[in-house]
Amino acid sequence: MNLPFRLALAALILSMGTSALAATPATPPAATQTAAKPVPGTPVPAGSPQQTGPIRFQFAIYYAKTPATDPMAALRGALGKSGGSPKLLASMPTPSSVSAPVVFANWNTTTVLKEYRAPDMESLQRFGRGISREQAEALQKADKALILDFAHPSQQSSTAMQKALQVTLQVARDTGGLLWDEETREVFSPDEWQKRRIDSWANGLPDVSQHMTIHAYRSGEMVRAITLGMGKFGLPDVVVSDFSWSSNRPMGSLLNAFSQAMAEGITLAKPGQFDMDLRALKHAAARDPLLSGLKTNAAAVARLSLVNGTWESGDPQNRLYEIRFDRYKGPDRYAQQNALLSSVFGADEDPVTRLKHNDELLAASKAATAQLPKLRDAFAKGLQPGEYILVKAPFTTAAGGNEWMWVEVARWNGDAIEGLLKNEPVDVQGLHAGQMVKVSQAKVFDYIRIYPDGRREGNETSKIIARMQGAKK
Repeated sequence: MNLPFRLALAALILSMGTSALAATPATPPAATQTAAKPVPGTPVPAGSPQQTGPIRFQFAIYYAKTPATDPMAALRGALGKSGGSPKLLASMPTPSSVSAPVVFANWNTTTVLKEYRAPDMESLQRFGRGISREQAEALQKADKALILDFAHPSQQSSTAMQKALQVTLQVARDTGGLLWDEETREVFSPDEWQKRRIDSWANGLPDVSQHMTIHAYRSGEMVRAITLGMGKFGLPDVVVSDFSWSSNRPMGSLLNAFSQAMAEGITLAKPGQFDMDLRALKHAAARDPLLSGLKTNAAAVARLSLVNGTWESGDPQNRLYEIRFDRYKGPDRYAQQNALLSSVFGADEDPVTRLKHNDELLAASKAATAQLPKLRDAFAKGLQPGEYILVKAPFTTAAGGNEWMWVEVARWNGDAIEGLLKNEPVDVQGLHAGQMVKVSQAKVFDYIRIYPDGRREGNETSKIIARMQGAKK
């Protein structure tokens, strides 16, 4: 099956994946559920997020050429090298009979190109890990794969997962193959698998950002992001909806942090609520980058509201926890969202410049507004994933003047622009940063267009304002 294209968060602090295109197994594995399907939108239960039934997941090893040695013999050798390895079975057991770690191996040499085809070149460019172009091209003709279905009791999640990772790597090294993670939809070189999936453990805990990916894509007028890979640990994947591309970095950090907290064994004291302290994360490599990126006014604590998520096409076949923001104040969900992110990670100080518009500034604004019809057309045709537009517009103050603030465009129809307010008002009552507002194109003063690669255009007036401010000092 072809899954919907998604571009991953482009500027996250921790490692993420990029595309949701995936190879197609004959029988896709799903995280084992032991309870009735939860109702979307209802609070998640109190207690541990860890599932109680057996955990199942699938890895594979692709071969673009004849393996250096028989993969099944290499597998038996890897399983026999150390204690605690899963038992090799002739068929996968029923969930109720999984009382110890097991693995079922399918050495497929006949239907790989039809039923388990490796990702195409475009996909490998986005989620190939340590894969050369030569290897990616060779994978397009790969007609052999060793498909490994692992299962173990949830109580043995950490130890059994480490052993499965090590066994799969050993077989790939012995046979000369490339590794595939079915849940995260990534292909790895053996060295990259070693680095990300094995060396990243510390004191029995995974750096979970190295074991899952985050896919983010436009959903309607806003963005939706979801983790893939948490089912391998018997944990729900995490989703957050209705945010803007300009918030991709803190949203990615939020998803990473909560996923890490679950992997470290948190419990929820109340249904649908969890107070997450970034400083309480145990894994240093997962915790320290988050803390080092905090601004001076950051609280480092997120009061999360958690509900059962709504599954969409392309999502992992797993339980979903959706993060909501209604434990924070704000006139709408966007303002509440902004309040959480600003509180947890801190907010930039937003100095107010008070000045009169001179001829030079007005000329620069006129040149900028001349570009607005072209920007509106580009917006209507559809921006690239990760691309967004800000416009600077006036908001009337209590004294009758104007406070000029930036708005991230969510809708643009004719003269009417709707979007998220990106500044915290100083002289305008009743507005909050992050709130959905409406402005007129005819009154826009300047614009900024941000491309997925971080390039920016526009905002020429800021240079003049900075010079004017400097001259006043």
